[in-house]
Amino acid sequence: MTDFDVVVVGFGMAGVTAAIEAAEAGARVLVLDRGYGGGASALSGGVVYAGGGTTIQRAAGVEDSPDNMFEYLRQEVGDVVTEKTLRRFCATSASTIDWLAERGARFEGTLCPYKTSYPTDAHYLYYSGNEKAWPYAQHAVPAPRGHRQVAKGMGSGKALFGLLRKAAVDRGVVFRPLSRVDGLTLEDGATVAVSFASMDPDSAAGRQHRRLTMAAAKLVNWAPPVGRRIDARAEAIWSAKARPDHVRARSVILSAGGFVFNPQMKAEYGAPYSGISPLGTVGDDGAGIRLGESVGGATGRMERMTAWRFLSPPTALLEGVAVGPSGQRITNEDLYGATFSDVMIHQHGGRGYLILDADQWRKARSQLRAQSQPFQLVMGLYVFTKGHVKASSLEELAGRIGVPAQELAATVAAYNDGIASEAGDPAHKAAELCSALTAGPFYAVDISVENSRAFPAPGLTLGGLLVNEETGEVLDADGEPVAGVYAAGRTAVGICSNTYISGLSLADCVYSGRRAGVHAAAVSVGLHP
Repeated sequence: MTDFDVVVVGFGMAGVTAAIEAAEAGARVLVLDRGYGGGASALSGGVVYAGGGTTIQRAAGVEDSPDNMFEYLRQEVGDVVTEKTLRRFCATSASTIDWLAERGARFEGTLCPYKTSYPTDAHYLYYSGNEKAWPYAQHAVPAPRGHRQVAKGMGSGKALFGLLRKAAVDRGVVFRPLSRVDGLTLEDGATVAVSFASMDPDSAAGRQHRRLTMAAAKLVNWAPPVGRRIDARAEAIWSAKARPDHVRARSVILSAGGFVFNPQMKAEYGAPYSGISPLGTVGDDGAGIRLGESVGGATGRMERMTAWRFLSPPTALLEGVAVGPSGQRITNEDLYGATFSDVMIHQHGGRGYLILDADQWRKARSQLRAQSQPFQLVMGLYVFTKGHVKASSLEELAGRIGVPAQELAATVAAYNDGIASEAGDPAHKAAELCSALTAGPFYAVDISVENSRAFPAPGLTLGGLLVNEETGEVLDADGEPVAGVYAAGRTAVGICSNTYISGLSLADCVYSGRRAGVHAAAVSVGLHP
């Protein structure tokens, strides 16, 4: 006899939605998490990418349809999943928001009126990707689909996870924190043995571990050296106090995040992204992916990562021109930060400068406080104080930043001429975000993808275990399912494994987590989907 019907490894957004679905289907569910639950999802901005006519979109007066959402997303997703899967994702998107709301989530239709990487607390619906940018807007009608959980500041992710965690526990899900799975054994084609080491979170050592972990959580992302030192102390406590244990289950769902905190895996698969600042938790070490591989699972898209060099807020910064080391234009500046960064990484060696004139600079400074969350304000203040170079002419500026003056002058001239003519910006930036660079002094901001403490370019990994797109079962090298083993979220290849836009990872976590939970429960309790 098994101890549980379903064991979920990792308790972020994918894990909690999988656990809820499995429990609601009547399965006995155990969740094991190396931390206290939440993972990168709880540290995120709490944005779920959804459309097709959600109740929130309708409340904001936004028109959208599943077909329109599909036509946009097919440009972002590419062939990472089949057309059938992407259409299903879009067709069920509106009901996903309802499903989350029924389990405690709260969204609002307060639409952000300006372009931003993340809205202020006055707005909870926004254009969170490339919907309005060229070439995406050529193929689908732009619609805002970034649905942010209502909360203050960057607390939306924590709030969203907390509400779903309560829903899971209320449905009988058993949660064991501070538990690290170190082995899976397929016993008889119908049972999976799960071995792990666990520490008592309610002991004196457990309480000390929690204090250290909570202190390190944010610092690991924004002040890595300090965060790593604190986390090392917590790690020493866990290593001294953890004891081995095991359970048997019909099915196991691997939802333990990606591998951005595993330097060896990141170097092996993502060399062009070596300069990014890891975003997530120390639990994003690839352990879930390695567990799947240990039972025969195959991986895909492991080379796909994302880096976020956001140029806004404030919006007026987008009116400038971004150039690479050659002085040539990188791409249209109104692209989503990760899309922009991909071009900069793969075509310009990850290096770039944003060039602005005095009028654009002055306008951007005036917008900073009104358009920024606290974390954005900190980076903005750096940009407007120490984080820029100033010169009286473009030629002098080129010399100071080390780009060819002739090329920079030609790039700016082409931009100015396009704006002055009917042709428009040669890089196709939206007209409302274009203004000529004419008034000195001129400014340059180093926007290179580097792990800078004051101006970081964070990122995460997108690849993982290959899964059956109908069930979420892990596939082996021959494309056959590994009996009883599922994967979801960033542990698996999914909707978000080609590129990243805000909210798409959480949306994929919900979609893939629910898919795995439903199928695993149906098989485990003797039903057939």
